[in-house]
Amino acid sequence: MANNIEVKELLDAGVHFGHLTRRWDPNMAPYIYMERNGIHIINLYKTAAKISEASEALKKIAASGRKILFVATKKQAKEIVAEKASKANQPYITERWPGGMLTNFVTIRKAVKKMAAIDRMKKDGTFNTLSKKERLQVDRLRAKLEKNLGSISDMTRLPGALFVVDITREHIAIKEAQKLNIPIFAMVDTNSDPRQVDYVIPANDDASKSIDKVMTYVTDAVIEGLNERKAAKEAPKKEAAPKAAEKAAPATQEEE
Repeated sequence: MANNIEVKELLDAGVHFGHLTRRWDPNMAPYIYMERNGIHIINLYKTAAKISEASEALKKIAASGRKILFVATKKQAKEIVAEKASKANQPYITERWPGGMLTNFVTIRKAVKKMAAIDRMKKDGTFNTLSKKERLQVDRLRAKLEKNLGSISDMTRLPGALFVVDITREHIAIKEAQKLNIPIFAMVDTNSDPRQVDYVIPANDDASKSIDKVMTYVTDAVIEGLNERKAAKEAPKKEAAPKAAEKAAPATQEEE
């Protein structure tokens, strides 16, 4: 995995651009290479090493069958995160973070079930027996639930990890994950405190090209983990098939 991370690619994507020096968090000092024109420049060799470390851990989580919840509600990250997380078949939050999403997961699951119940009403015809006003209310509720929770409808239990773009913006999600000891992976810019995160990826979390590049690396690792899990599940079946054939063969000969 580490060999696939090219520092030049990170450079071309602008991953190295931090914030204005006056807005920095001193705890990011180990990841800062220099200052240029009043802006901190991130050490991309450290970024590459951290992406590699985070990717390896995410791959293991995916291979174990647990979900990774991706969180990014800022404008320039929303579409990228939704697309990459969907490709890796992982849940994501790109609208407003629902308070208690993790710490009050039972309530969130009830809301998701409500969405499924509305869908059943539409299938079995119950929906059509409602008045026009009631149908409108139900449709509005369904649309609202879909917008906020549709992307996590398959997440039936707490995630195995959280991946966040911009920990300062997503501080509520970070706090909830910390309470529940859920490992936190994140793109951390020079204005944020990396001590809040278990797996820090020092990177520009404002530019879409930078977000896209880092997200590509980590979601590719998740997909790799999922493929390993799939292969491990299929291996016993492949081994069992010839044995079953062998057992069946003598019986066939006897019949003849």
